[in-house]
Amino acid sequence: MKFFPKKLDFFELFDNASKNLIKSAEQLRELFSKFDNIETRVKEIHALEHEGDLLTHEAIRMLNQTFLTPIDREDIHALACRLDDILDLIWASADRFLLFKIDRKVEGAEELAQSLVDNANTIHRAVTELKNKKYSFVHDLCIEINRLENEADRIFRKAIGNLFENIKDPILIIKWKEILEHLENATDRCEDVANILEGIVLKNA
Repeated sequence: MKFFPKKLDFFELFDNASKNLIKSAEQLRELFSKFDNIETRVKEIHALEHEGDLLTHEAIRMLNQTFLTPIDREDIHALACRLDDILDLIWASADRFLLFKIDRKVEGAEELAQSLVDNANTIHRAVTELKNKKYSFVHDLCIEINRLENEADRIFRKAIGNLFENIKDPILIIKWKEILEHLENATDRCEDVANILEGIVLKNA
């Protein structure tokens, strides 16, 4: 339990989880852009995914032991789980990259990874503003997450089209299609986080 040197509150847990998400997304972007130190980068993402699991379990443990919570219990549970879902999909993308022995870039992968970095940073800002009860700022940041998700959908559709048009190896197409789908699903989960945050704002503003 080295990740919990002192007793944390729920907002500190979400702060740590969103910072961990940023690190994971940044590592994934580096993996897709640089194509070097692949095993080391994937191991680092796996370690961050494990840390995220610990943070999620700690949030649920605290829920079971806390009578009064700063926001609704179901929102705390949903937010913790959705943040963990994003991290799981980042890890799945990196794991497939190593497992499939990917050795060439395709259009869209790095851009989707960058979208996840942008989303993670925006989520972190939104969690910070939520703790400070600056609900109008949280709302604006949720709109930005929705915009990023729409842009990621556009990137994904274009990437899939280019994949089938430009790559002749069907096995490579299958490999990259699965990775791209994981990336796009991760951006969808970011939008889920935004929806949860907007719901919290509506209840508390």
